[in-house]
Amino acid sequence: MRVLVKLSGEALSGEGRKGFDPERVSYLTSEIKKVVEEGYRVGIVVGAGNLFRGIELRGLSRERADQIGLLGTVMNAVYLKDHFEREGLKTKIFSQIVNLPDVESVSYDSIESAIENGFVLIFAGGTSNPFFTTDTAAVLRAKEMKAQIIVKATKVDGIYDKDPKRFSDARKIERLTFSEAMKMRIEVMDAEAFALCKKLGITVRVINFFEPGSLLRALKGENIGSIVLPD
Repeated sequence: MRVLVKLSGEALSGEGRKGFDPERVSYLTSEIKKVVEEGYRVGIVVGAGNLFRGIELRGLSRERADQIGLLGTVMNAVYLKDHFEREGLKTKIFSQIVNLPDVESVSYDSIESAIENGFVLIFAGGTSNPFFTTDTAAVLRAKEMKAQIIVKATKVDGIYDKDPKRFSDARKIERLTFSEAMKMRIEVMDAEAFALCKKLGITVRVINFFEPGSLLRALKGENIGSIVLPD
């Protein structure tokens, strides 16, 4: 089974923090390793919120702020590759926006070869264009690697009809379609990403990644988190 894991930059730094937290990165690595050792083929798209956020780059045009964010995802990818390989995880980075020794250009043949040879794939640089989120990039890369599912790794155990941190009566929604998610304006992924998932027929599962073992349990089909299904 092939899976694309979408991680926020905060998975590397901790909530509301910047940079890299060694304990967080060690935890992230161990969770990915569990999945790989079970035979799953893994691709990763990671954001750059631990380094840059567009809202913090005031005074810059949107297109230039986004380009800085894209470079931030490359930095995170190189950092993760080093940690993964220290733990015995063969890793390749794919991106269209930089020419670095550790980064390969995106090509379908290279992606397929890496997957078949047991590499963890890290896709950096978003879609290669400004104005698109890493959520949209995750859907694009999931299709390119022929993933059966996208796991959105969050700090909440699924999708709720309102913010569970603010509202005690928030209701968890275990299953819904992309049309329902867009109608309800669910914000766990942006509307463009949901629309693309709907078009391409890709399933999304939303989990609390920081509950140990949650990623592996979700892939094994346990009733964990929330699932968004094609209509």
